[in-house]
Amino acid sequence: MARYLTERFPGTGGLIKQSPEDFFVEEIPLYLPCGEGEHLYLTVEKQGITTLDLLQRLARQLGVAERELGYAGLKDARATTRQTISVPGVTPEQVRALELPGVLILEARRHRNKLRTGHLAGNRFRIRVRAVAPGALEHARDSLHVLQNVGVPNRFGEQRYGSLDNSHWIGRALLRGEFEEAARQVVGDPATIRDERWRQGAERFRDGDLAGALAALPGRCRDERRLVEALRGGRAPREALLGLPRKLLRLYLSAYQSKLFDQLLEMRLDTLDVLWAGDLAFRHDNGACFFVEDPAVEQPRADRLEISPSAPLFGCKVTLARGHAGILEESLLAREELPLAAFRLPAGLSMEGERRPLRVPLREAQVEQEREDLLFSFVLPKGSYATSVLREIIKPDAA
Repeated sequence: MARYLTERFPGTGGLIKQSPEDFFVEEIPLYLPCGEGEHLYLTVEKQGITTLDLLQRLARQLGVAERELGYAGLKDARATTRQTISVPGVTPEQVRALELPGVLILEARRHRNKLRTGHLAGNRFRIRVRAVAPGALEHARDSLHVLQNVGVPNRFGEQRYGSLDNSHWIGRALLRGEFEEAARQVVGDPATIRDERWRQGAERFRDGDLAGALAALPGRCRDERRLVEALRGGRAPREALLGLPRKLLRLYLSAYQSKLFDQLLEMRLDTLDVLWAGDLAFRHDNGACFFVEDPAVEQPRADRLEISPSAPLFGCKVTLARGHAGILEESLLAREELPLAAFRLPAGLSMEGERRPLRVPLREAQVEQEREDLLFSFVLPKGSYATSVLREIIKPDAA
């Protein structure tokens, strides 16, 4: 049975993302472009494609290396999303001439530097939850009240683990050096694949028929096909995997970091707003962390949601907590049989790690009812997910 911070209140039920218009997210920029410089900052609204797909299309049509493009955060394909992309060495006229289905360029302004990942203040959401249960508005308001006062559990959740819910297992296999297992997971378990051609390709790959797998895999499975082609060409599994795009490999590794973080969050769910001696407290104003020596001294700041307990995104340079919190973190690593040094990888894939707050503040939260739907609006800090809020309100897995 799933656990919720707001378990005292019934869930609203309902459906999300029934159409791209149901889920709108807009980046809140950390700074505005200054109006001069070699980088063109594009404000882009998109539907039906991921941020990485958008980068590929922009790079191809503008004749720019994809690695030269900048973005602050990744945005979902199953939504209407508004974000900023930076492109060097192009003109507004070139951008206006683009033909990108599902993409609207709203603004183009110049700036001196490339946009870096994480350079945003947060995200603003407007979300429609369809076909909610009777009494949903009151239940939603009760749950929102808890989340505004205690904070939102800062889960990554299922959207972090890929369409086959296995990205984290690929990352784990990479860290362990289990490259044959990682290759099987990249192509996919046939039992979890709905697309018929993809499933056939995965079945043939499982049976060792690489030529048959290539013949069956659809063209949109670009990375899966690239992996199978490398293996068919005689490359060892390690070499074939490391030949995949570095951005993709880092996504697999970060998915595993996310899975471990979510497990630590579950261990602390009942005390998300309580500081322990030895905790590394996260400052929400600037992202800095410090050790908690005397919880009684620091707890009032936690009560005001100025600081929060944190947990690691494990990496080769991350600092672990002390005391009981440290025991939880070290015991999880021991169970996974992975020392922190295992996150030091070749080919630019090392994961240094960082601390992440176990909860985040919920700002400007509102809800209203429109016939059988609920309409939500709220603001979250960067790196946090609206699905963490909705999960607490809808309670999709409640018994």
